[in-house]
Formats: sequence, C-alpha cells, structure tokens
Amino acid sequence: MSSELRPNLVALNTIVYREVRRFTRIWPQTLLPPAITMVLYFVIFGNLIGRQIGDMGGFTYMEYIVPGLIMMSVITNSYGNVVSSFFGSKFQRSIEELMVSPVSPHTILIGYTCGGVLRGLMVGVIVTILSLFFTDLQVHHLGVTILVVVLTATIFSLLGFINAVFARNFDDISIIPTFVLTPLTYLGGVFYSITLLPPFWQTVSLANPVLHMVNAFRYGILGVSDIRIGIAITFMLVATVVLYIACARLLVSGRGMRT
Repeated sequence: MSSELRPNLVALNTIVYREVRRFTRIWPQTLLPPAITMVLYFVIFGNLIGRQIGDMGGFTYMEYIVPGLIMMSVITNSYGNVVSSFFGSKFQRSIEELMVSPVSPHTILIGYTCGGVLRGLMVGVIVTILSLFFTDLQVHHLGVTILVVVLTATIFSLLGFINAVFARNFDDISIIPTFVLTPLTYLGGVFYSITLLPPFWQTVSLANPVLHMVNAFRYGILGVSDIRIGIAITFMLVATVVLYIACARLLVSGRGMRT
C-alpha cells in the first residue's frame, strides 16, 4: 500500500465511522422522528384520504404514495445529515485541521457524503419496513430501485455539503430545506400523478428534479412511471458527477471554510 493511500484510507474510515456513530448515538433525534412522521403520512394520506381518492395509476392510493414517501425520507435525511455535520465541523474549526493534514480533499468529501448516504439509506429501510404494516410492497426492478435510491441520497448529500460550505450561521442551514427542498418534494409527484395536471403544468413539473427521482424509484417498486426512466437515471448520473466536481473545487479552494 502506497504511503499516500494509507493515510487517506484511515482518514476515510475515521470520518465515515464518526458520521455513523454521530447519528446512531442520538437516534431518538435522527432516526425516530422521520419514522413517526412517515407513519402519520401513511395513516392520514394513505388510509383516511386514500379511501376517498380511490385508485391511482392502477394501484391503491397507499401503494402509489409509499415509494414517494420513502424517497422523501431519504432526501431530507441525507441532506440534513451532511449540512448539519459539516457546518458543525466548520463552526468548531475542526475542518481546518483536516484541511492542513496530509489528507486529500476528495477523501474528506467522500467521507461526509458516505455519512449522509448511509443515514438516508438507514431511514429509507426503516420507513420501508414500517410501510409493510400498511400495504404489500413488491419490488419489480431491484436493480433500478437500489441504483435510484443510492444516486438520490448521494445527490442530496452533495447538495447538503454545498449548503454547509456557504452557510454563515445555523439559520442558513435551515433556509434551503424549508423554502426549497420541502416545496420541491411536495410538488415532486409524491402524492399525485402529473398526468392529472393540465399539459402546461405537466411541462413545468418536468423541471423539478425531485419528480424524476420519485418516479424512477416508483418504477423500481411498482413498475409504473410518469416519465422515461432512461432520462431520469441519466439526469441523476450527470447531476452526481457535476455536484461532486463542484464540491471538490469548493473544498480545494477553501472557500467558506471559516464561519
């Protein structure tokens, strides 16, 4: 093993272990709330409102919204984990020590991103297990399902990283989730099919990146989608590469590393 690779692997393992340890140690604050929130969604939207709505896309309303709710939990938790953790490191000035150490910026970025992805996936698994108490969930395309959920968690972990870099105080890390992420998620086809919208608003909805992710994941679970899966997956792959390059450049430049 080369002299450069070994310290980077040690640093990567340390960052990922610390990230996982951080959100599992305080699981009543990180893992329990999204589980309770999603159960309320299942009860209110799936059972109570779903009975009035009836079928959607050839499935019961509960079956239709479950993939979207799983994806919603993955998005919010992967984003929230990285933005809070990295900004905390900035605030405590510990990130400066990492930056001057013989560790590649890519190692730092991959470590924080992996922490966000793992938390997003863990919450996604918890919500999936809880959904089985309300409906029968059968995966139609396992490969597509895994690929989409990993790419989505990675994309929003990288977006959380960018938010943390530019944040100047703790208020800044809550603005984007509240005023951008939440509207995009609710308008991303979680609770409805865009085929119900007028043609103009269908076209406008296609500009929402969350719509592509939710529909690609719904295709993996149910086998139905409002958009072409090839386009959705290509978009996610390109977004992952572009965001990774942007995050790496920010980290190398040192921009926003001081609070």
